[in-house]
Amino acid sequence: MSLAAFAVVAYAGVQSGIFAKDLGIWIAAICTLAMYSILYRENVVFRLFEHIFIGLATGYGIYVVITQVLWPKWWTPLVEQGKWYWVFALLMGTMFYTVYSKRLSWMNRLAVGIFMGMSAGLGVVGFITELVPQLSYSFKPLWTSTRPYIEVNNVVFFVTLIAVMSYFFFSFEQRNPVVKGSARLGRWLLMVAFGAIFGNTVMGRMSLLIDRLEFLLRQWLQVFGRQ
Repeated sequence: MSLAAFAVVAYAGVQSGIFAKDLGIWIAAICTLAMYSILYRENVVFRLFEHIFIGLATGYGIYVVITQVLWPKWWTPLVEQGKWYWVFALLMGTMFYTVYSKRLSWMNRLAVGIFMGMSAGLGVVGFITELVPQLSYSFKPLWTSTRPYIEVNNVVFFVTLIAVMSYFFFSFEQRNPVVKGSARLGRWLLMVAFGAIFGNTVMGRMSLLIDRLEFLLRQWLQVFGRQ
């Protein structure tokens, strides 16, 4: 009954010009409303479109891997450029799937071990090339010879750095009043940082909601005229 009523309303709205006539806009609007139906409660419509979305995302991911990774970065160098050694990448990738075989599962462990070793090496390189420069950049001047003489931003950065680092001193008990006060200040500063990150996340989600509402009102319902 509800589907029939929705179909009647939709047909009347399209005929009267209230709703958009484009099929793509209708599909996007129905998918949007179905996904947001979770705000009411868990329902069959939401689960159906959730599975559809996951399936589409998986298929699109496979398409991207084939067209942007495997074909230009593996197949083309192997076949067209004569780089025969890329065949070992296929063998290594195939070894990961031996986990489904009890007799050949040792190949999967070998491939995982090699992959973890390479990841650890890349992690060390990333630490040296990214974190070490950050350590050097943390040494900032607190005053200058010109006005305003005191670099306020650098002072705030220095206090924040020392306070947060003192909070993570777990090797000894923080009995000294100075260390204890610095650790307490570091904890509050961490809470401020986490609050800012959470607020940024909420703003991002609200931006997505506003975009969907604008689509429904402008493109589908044509409340403000289509663009």
